[in-house]
Amino acid sequence: MTTHATERRHDQRPGSGQTRGRGIASRVLLLSVTALVACATGVAGTLLFQRTTAPDTSAVDAQAAGLAEDLRGDLNAGFYSGGGTYGGQFTEGTLVARVETHGGALLSAGAAQGGPGGTVHTAEVMLGLFPPSSGTVAANAYPVRCYRYTFGVGTYSVKQSVTSCPATRTDGRPGSLAAQMGALLTRQPTGPHAYRQTATSGYAHTPQGALDFLKDKHLLAAGDAVTVVSGTAAGDGVYVLALRINGACQYLRMDSTPTSARLIPLWTAPAVEQEPCTVKRAVAATELYGTDPAKAG
Repeated sequence: MTTHATERRHDQRPGSGQTRGRGIASRVLLLSVTALVACATGVAGTLLFQRTTAPDTSAVDAQAAGLAEDLRGDLNAGFYSGGGTYGGQFTEGTLVARVETHGGALLSAGAAQGGPGGTVHTAEVMLGLFPPSSGTVAANAYPVRCYRYTFGVGTYSVKQSVTSCPATRTDGRPGSLAAQMGALLTRQPTGPHAYRQTATSGYAHTPQGALDFLKDKHLLAAGDAVTVVSGTAAGDGVYVLALRINGACQYLRMDSTPTSARLIPLWTAPAVEQEPCTVKRAVAATELYGTDPAKAG
């Protein structure tokens, strides 16, 4: 009897141990699967959250890339330039027109000596102020973004990068910079996309001559308020003015040379220059970025 009882208990130990082992293993497996599922759910949830909350910048980034391509086209040396890279004949007015065509405004522009390669120009722009002219883009999929462009002479000198937008307005007043830029675009003489190449020859290089030119070329509407801040001769038959049209600072370049018809004479000053609106800065803004002999001849 004792022997059988002992044998039965002895026979049951391995079975009960295996049962406990299988139970522990099952619980470990269950916990592992649960952890993996929870982890996967968390990752998926995070990705889904990012997907639904992060703005889609593809549309405005495409316009930024298009602006870079436009600048490369402007800086392309002509076929008969002898292989030299001289840069297209354009001014800040061309740059402003390009930026507005791609839904933005020019925040600032400057130049510095770039070593042996010559002058390096820098332009900071805000895009996304209004959507592309073709197609429909949802408002929440078209955020405002800022970009920096640098270029020297030639197609391959154009570089584009994303930069942080300024957190404050350029005039020091309360409010957002995007709202300031949007209001600035609405105060142009003839609205967005109005910039065009127009010859200024035949008009006197005086404030009155400038007003006559603006009216004759229909760059002013009947209700536009115009104030000439100041004007000055800039050499080589060029006369430059700083004006306020509907309160917005504008630069006007009057040029008597035959090639002036290829330039944009009137444009909105960059955002950082709206308040001072000086003719000194207007003169710098109206200088040619480069001259391609094939385009100048």
